[in-house]
Amino acid sequence: RRGEMAKSTQLIDNEVFRAYATYAGIVLIKMMLMSLITAYFRITRKAFVNPEDTESFGKGENAKKYLRTDPDVERARRGHLNDLENIVPFVGIGLLYALSGPELSTALLHFRIFTGARILHTFAYLIPLPQPGRGLSWAVGYSVTFSMAYRVLKTAWLL
Repeated sequence: RRGEMAKSTQLIDNEVFRAYATYAGIVLIKMMLMSLITAYFRITRKAFVNPEDTESFGKGENAKKYLRTDPDVERARRGHLNDLENIVPFVGIGLLYALSGPELSTALLHFRIFTGARILHTFAYLIPLPQPGRGLSWAVGYSVTFSMAYRVLKTAWLL
C-alpha cells in the first residue's frame, strides 16, 4: 500500500499539475472569500433571510424588519453564484487538461488568464465597474475553460 501512495504522489512532480494545483487553489480560495464577503454585507447591512439570524436584534416585529433583501448582499451573492458556475467547471476541466499533457507554457497561459479574469470579474461585480468590464472578464474566463475542454477532447478522442 505504501508503494501505491508513493506512485500517486508522483503527480505533484509534474510541473503542469503543480501549476494547475496552484491556480485552482487560488480561484477556490477566492470563491470561498465570496462567502465571507456576503456574510460581511449581511451583518453590516442587517439583512438576513432566516428568522433565527435576527434573534440577536430582538423578538417579534422588531426582529422581522431584518428579514429583508439588500442590494449589496444580493450583488455579492450573484458574484458568488457566478463563481460557482465558472470555477467548478474550471477545476474539473482544468484537471483533465493538466493530465492531457499540454506544454507548460500553454498551460500556464490558460491557468493565469482564467485566474486573472475571475479576479477582475469579482472586482467588476463588487465595486461595480461599468459594463462591458464584467461581461468581458466572464467571457475571457469562459473561453479559457472551453479551450481547455477542446484540448482534452482532442487528446482523448483524437479530434
